[in-house]
Amino acid sequence: MFPKHRPRRLRSHPQLRRMVQEHVLTTNDLIYPLFAVPGEGFAKEVKSMPGVYQLSIDKIVEEAKEVYDLGIPAIILFGIPADKDGDATGAWHDHGIVQQAATAVKTAVPDLIVIVDTCLCEYTSHGHCGYLQVGDLTGRVLNDPTLELLKKTAVSQARSGADIIAPSGMMDGFVQAIRAGLDEAGFEEIPILSYAAKYASAYYGPFRDAAESTPQFGDRRTYQMDPANGQEALKEIELDIAEGADMLMVKPALAYMDIIWRVKQATNLPVAAYNVSGEYSMIKAAALNGWIDEQRVVMETLLGFKRAGADLILTYHAKDAARWLG
Repeated sequence: MFPKHRPRRLRSHPQLRRMVQEHVLTTNDLIYPLFAVPGEGFAKEVKSMPGVYQLSIDKIVEEAKEVYDLGIPAIILFGIPADKDGDATGAWHDHGIVQQAATAVKTAVPDLIVIVDTCLCEYTSHGHCGYLQVGDLTGRVLNDPTLELLKKTAVSQARSGADIIAPSGMMDGFVQAIRAGLDEAGFEEIPILSYAAKYASAYYGPFRDAAESTPQFGDRRTYQMDPANGQEALKEIELDIAEGADMLMVKPALAYMDIIWRVKQATNLPVAAYNVSGEYSMIKAAALNGWIDEQRVVMETLLGFKRAGADLILTYHAKDAARWLG
């Protein structure tokens, strides 16, 4: 007769628990989002995201230096332009706010990886992710004309010094269009981190405050994924891989750990999880009210993304997590 197995034997001492730990979170897993705005010496806290700020480029550079000193290998830049229009000019102009921020960061901290969000919603006057049919108030984006804008945006961002292009608009064929544009412009070595499975989620609310990108009418359900669908995510990643994606992202993360797991099982490409604004704000709100232990909940959440299969985690908790990791 075999002796009884007692799992608790391996939990009896902190060092023993470390020895048999299955998953490990390190600073190498983290990517820190930053929001760039025009001006100088400007830092405005996002009301719905305590500890997160809209920052002028000089302040972005200060943050980038701090991030690098903490051992975090990468940032992702989002931009809020001074002016918006129907052509999303601020997204693809060589002097756009993200382009300026990318150049400034790479000049000041050349070894920090700069990822740029390649989307149009922050730059369009209507808040949608591309061209709209004139007079259409449903939010149905014209797919193919939008691809041309995304291609122009990606090439402009690459010229500014960006290390990784991260398209997030969920347009059909956007990876192929961007890859072709980058290659034609001589940026064959620039990788694409595709928001391959991006859901039409209620968790994005605080981000839209930070990026000032709330749609003026309609919603984004005609191009972002239905939260009820899982198999569709696998189809999306299959298409993006075929089009040339180098890395894949699942967004949001907390309510979509099953999708992270399924995507990781379906591909050998690196998988990123975006720990989005609503997930961050819920933890912050509960912590500020004394209802939870912020450090333990944050670290448990991030480790959960790793356990689900994420290789990279975009999170507003990145700086705090790096400090807690020591």
